[in-house]
Amino acid sequence: MESGKASTKGAAGRRGGNRKKSVTKSVKAGLQFPVGRIGRYLRKGRYAQRLGVGAPIYLAAVLEYLAAEVVELAGNAARDNKKSRIIPRHLLLAVRNDDELGKLLHGVTIAHGGVLPNIHSVLLPKKKTTSKESTPASPAKAAKAPKKA
Repeated sequence: MESGKASTKGAAGRRGGNRKKSVTKSVKAGLQFPVGRIGRYLRKGRYAQRLGVGAPIYLAAVLEYLAAEVVELAGNAARDNKKSRIIPRHLLLAVRNDDELGKLLHGVTIAHGGVLPNIHSVLLPKKKTTSKESTPASPAKAAKAPKKA
């Protein structure tokens, strides 16, 4: 056997030359989230006896949408605070200021997120008004009913 020729025996020969590149389920579904891994977790979790083919795809799409929504809102919150990076505070502001995400994550605590800025109206200082607007000219005139013509 000559050393210049490629051998068809061994590990390289078994694979074959023209093998197609594998296409992931995520690529087929047009998603960024891992469909195969989510399917594996659904099977290993034993949530049901049987698992449909579309279930991990649907779940991956929903999770990807939710993640994109939260990241977009958190990015807006970061930009409002003149920051270029999203920190947990921005995530909290994004989630709590959105009605639907706030309902979804109602009982969730975000570490280092803080709280929403909120001052109760009772604690705010009272507005000062001019003496003419607050008290009538004479108490007797204010109590009388208007005359009918």
